Amino acid sequence: MKTLAIILIVIGAAMLIWTGFTYTKREKVIDAGPLHVSADKEHTVSWPPYAGGILLVGGLVLLFTSRKFV
Repeated sequence: MKTLAIILIVIGAAMLIWTGFTYTKREKVIDAGPLHVSADKEHTVSWPPYAGGILLVGGLVLLFTSRKFV
């Protein structure tokens, strides 16, 4: 249980610091015989900051309750 709590705390803190990331993906635009045209498109993945807060608080609660019963 303590390992899970620590993992939740680390992930929650990371989600509070970084609220998302961007990556680039190469996509084919035209593929007509010997003619190939591709374009780089940026995609953004983001999450709300409160999701990181929920994970952080959940991890802390799990950590403190696991110490209490052991």
